[in-house]
Amino acid sequence: MRHLRITAALTAFLAAFGALSSVAHAESADPAVVATGSGPVRGVVAADHRAFAGIPYAAPPIGDLRWRAPLPAAPWSSIRGATRPGNPCPQLGGPDGSTLVGSEDCLYLNVTTPTGGDARRLPVMVWLPGGGFVSGAGSDYDGTRLAVQGNVVVVTVNYRLGALGFLDHPALAASDPAAGNYGIADQQAALRWVRNNIGQFGGDAHNITLFGQSAGAYSVCTHLASPSSAGLFHKAIVQSGPCANSMATRSVAQARGTAAARDLGCSPVIDALACLRAVPASRLVSIGGDQVLTATARIADLPWLPVAGTPILPLQPLVAMRRGAAADVPLIQGSTRDEMRPFVAANYDVRGRPVTADQYLGVVGQVFGDDATAVLARYPANAYPSPGVALATVLTDWGRKLGACPVLPADQAASRQSSVYTYEFAEDSGQIFAGLPMGAGHGAELPYLFDGAFNGPDGTAPLNPQQQQLSRQLTTYWANFATTGDPNGPGLPTWRPYRGDGRLLSLTAGQGGILGIDFSRAHQCGFWKAIH
Repeated sequence: MRHLRITAALTAFLAAFGALSSVAHAESADPAVVATGSGPVRGVVAADHRAFAGIPYAAPPIGDLRWRAPLPAAPWSSIRGATRPGNPCPQLGGPDGSTLVGSEDCLYLNVTTPTGGDARRLPVMVWLPGGGFVSGAGSDYDGTRLAVQGNVVVVTVNYRLGALGFLDHPALAASDPAAGNYGIADQQAALRWVRNNIGQFGGDAHNITLFGQSAGAYSVCTHLASPSSAGLFHKAIVQSGPCANSMATRSVAQARGTAAARDLGCSPVIDALACLRAVPASRLVSIGGDQVLTATARIADLPWLPVAGTPILPLQPLVAMRRGAAADVPLIQGSTRDEMRPFVAANYDVRGRPVTADQYLGVVGQVFGDDATAVLARYPANAYPSPGVALATVLTDWGRKLGACPVLPADQAASRQSSVYTYEFAEDSGQIFAGLPMGAGHGAELPYLFDGAFNGPDGTAPLNPQQQQLSRQLTTYWANFATTGDPNGPGLPTWRPYRGDGRLLSLTAGQGGILGIDFSRAHQCGFWKAIH
């Protein structure tokens, strides 16, 4: 009898296993369906790629989960549609930039893979979007071109923004080691999801490149220095957010968080945390957002940043690099030639009128104080096409938070233990805002890697044939690096690792447009080092 019971149980098990196998086979036979650890998803299959949008990688951080480290997403059993992006995280947007956009239920990612018969696991590139830590979403970036041309799997990620992502407050710090860095904890959760699931999409979980631009680049720098990010990625690309720039300190972040709680009516109260969790998101998105480069006195400030001196980020990224405590992974790091021109156009041109010579003198005096005379002697307004270009050049070369000269200390520090490839994107965008030519301004390289909404509602002018070739070259450099840790390959100009001499690769369209330059001299980094 015991033998019969065992036989019956085994028969039932095999029958159940056969049923599950049939379901799995049916799903695997449909390239639009992929089984993740939380449940199956159905994406879209095109001629050259597959796209899966709006996949939850963590539970919605709502209610009592607001300002907590992310928890795993709840599983599902039936096939979940993955054809539309998930909600962006709460931020200000709309025509006038003052409307609440998105939802706190926002921890979603998107996966794009090339189609084809390649049986090997493909390199994976995980993109962290920029937006000053107050705006942006992974779905703003269409990774199809990069995935198809580069033969890589591209993942784009949402993470909590603004106060919801980076508020630090004594009441939070007492209960959660992620306090001040919830957006970074979200990114770590996304990387763990990629490690655990990307093989189902054809990606190699042992070959993940983390890359980002602007706030996304700051995030990559944070992960390079974060002990809790160790092993979650194997290569890194930092675009226009050099790792030499400092994140917020805990004392500054908690002072700002305490002030925010007071402004929201949650200080002094018996339970500040409960009070904060009851505040509508529409109020939280405006806290600090008006400080982003809108006043001369705050030109070097960002209201929300990752917080150093915390469990997630014990050391500033540059300090970690110099001490050998950062991740020992190959690195690409670079900037655009005219980083600060869009910010000058947005913040100093009045009613669309160009910056005047008097405004230039006034801004330099306010920003640089006792060093203003030396700065004006080195950058006289009459040496540039306009005072606006002069101001943007000063702020770009200075590079506080964004710009040129902080790139080099990070290159030098990282190159002590890893291969570092450095660049400057220098292709002119052809755009003019408020009378100021944008040149190769902040974000100018993005249309060469992605399609999407990151360049505003009017989009970007189509690339001409030479620029299309530069796009192919840039995509190939990035994909080669993601594959092997070395961007070089057949048909590409040679890109040598950084040697500590201030020279790097300039990326411009046209014959001979990619070449080595003396970046330190071009941006007068010796001068800026001397006056700091």
